[in-house]
Amino acid sequence: MKIQILGTGCGKCDKLYQNAQQAISELGTDAELEKVSDLSQIMAFGVMTTPALVVDGQVKVTGKVPSADDIKQIIQ
Repeated sequence: MKIQILGTGCGKCDKLYQNAQQAISELGTDAELEKVSDLSQIMAFGVMTTPALVVDGQVKVTGKVPSADDIKQIIQ
C-alpha cells in the first residue's frame, strides 16, 4: 500500500503526515508513506485544496486533516 500526503509544507500538511504515521503504526500494516510537496505532482492528482490524503493513487481526503482513527478506517 502506498499512502501519499499532498501539501506544500504547511502545519496542517505536517499534522496529516503525523496522523498517517500513527495510523500505519497502530494498524501494523506494511505501507509506504510519502510526502509530496511539488505543485505539479499535486495538481496531477486534480487536487486544488491541500492537505490531501492519497491511498494507492486514489484521492481520499482533501482540504482537511482526518484523525489517525479516521485514517485507519480509510486504509483498512
